[in-house]
Amino acid sequence: MARCSLIVNLDCDMELEEYKAKFEDDSSPGWEALNVPLGDVYGEQEPKHWGTVLSHMLGGPDPLDGVSAYACDTTGVDHLHFVTFGYSSLYYDEESVGNDFSKFGFEMTLRLASDLPPAEDSVWVVNFLQNIARYVFESGKYFGQYHWLPANGPIRSDSSTEIVGLAFDYDTVLPNFAPTPHGNVEFIQGFGLVQSEIDLLLNKTKNVKEILDGHRETNPFLITDLNRKA
Repeated sequence: MARCSLIVNLDCDMELEEYKAKFEDDSSPGWEALNVPLGDVYGEQEPKHWGTVLSHMLGGPDPLDGVSAYACDTTGVDHLHFVTFGYSSLYYDEESVGNDFSKFGFEMTLRLASDLPPAEDSVWVVNFLQNIARYVFESGKYFGQYHWLPANGPIRSDSSTEIVGLAFDYDTVLPNFAPTPHGNVEFIQGFGLVQSEIDLLLNKTKNVKEILDGHRETNPFLITDLNRKA
């Protein structure tokens, strides 16, 4: 698999003994592997990061152990690129070695239009992403290409935004399948939908691909803008 080259000295089909020799019990080989394609895109940029006090695997209340946001000004629209950590197996995990996919098999991204540097700390985005993760962890259902989700209200509750749902596709820059020692991980990007688009999907007048392809004509990176109107 060609994308194995993204991770130095890591075989996609790593055997358990090699894994045990390469990683320590307290290491985070899955997390480290995800940082490789992020480093390929953003270089030495230090992202804004929101972590948890207590990891979910140790009984913490938040399913995601972290969310990072990278500042991006190279697409024609300044925005923050949010990336989750926690849908995949992040920490030393012998039982996951050699799996086709790591845990749920994806991490979620979201590109949010924003002035750079941001005028505020985007904690609301982190809370929103954690709420989606609670649904995934409780239901066992995952998100993939061309799935969609109604938010049952504005995705930012303290605003008048008309964005009330998300449609999903592969991230526009990160690799579709990122290899990790615990299996592949898809970077699935959410894009904000307005109610009229939700209605089209409910009525099966259009599908997710058709809606996203329409936006790509003027918004190729599928950046969500809270000011977008129906």
